[in-house]
Amino acid sequence: MTEQILDAAEHLFSRYGLYGVTLKDVAVRVGVHHTLLNYYFTDKKTLFDAVIARRADVTSGLRMRALDDYEAASGGKPTVEGALHAFLDTDLDLYIQGGENWKNYGALGALASNTPYGAELMDQHFDPVVLRLIGLLKKAMPDCAEEDIFWGYHFVTGALMLTLARTGRIDRLSGGLCRSNDYDAVKARMAAFMAAGFREIRKQREDGGKAG
Repeated sequence: MTEQILDAAEHLFSRYGLYGVTLKDVAVRVGVHHTLLNYYFTDKKTLFDAVIARRADVTSGLRMRALDDYEAASGGKPTVEGALHAFLDTDLDLYIQGGENWKNYGALGALASNTPYGAELMDQHFDPVVLRLIGLLKKAMPDCAEEDIFWGYHFVTGALMLTLARTGRIDRLSGGLCRSNDYDAVKARMAAFMAAGFREIRKQREDGGKAG
């Protein structure tokens, strides 16, 4: 029953956010009386936190291992592209292979990360793996200003969240040439695109230009 409740809540929260969903809405989707939900979850925020936490350990754990494995394989000499591929591709593979529930979770993360309460949960669950990536990027670009690396990550995660939101906007803009749920196409392009951005920011600073 707990998994059914979490799946239903994940679906609804991914579309309407924390404040657009009631426990009764979740109960209706599950097909039970809303008082049953209180047996498992004391309130809506407790349920929301559980939905976020359920898959957070999976995705952050897989990415942490991928980053560790990549650093070992690189002999301690990582590249920007390699670090970004380990971080981004590992996550995108979950949404490619994990079915609709994982896609709902991605959309929920995109929505939650743009709210103060959701951002606190992102900090709690994902800061260790993000800082692991930052550490590899610093090794890959030891001459890059630290603030530029953090801004670069900010842009990376913004693009990733927009992708996971699956808004359909790119579908309409491109006349169907690109699809917002085509994670394979994103995976084939995102790391290389973002790596070029990191290098350009560094080059501008080296050339005396204005990076930010």
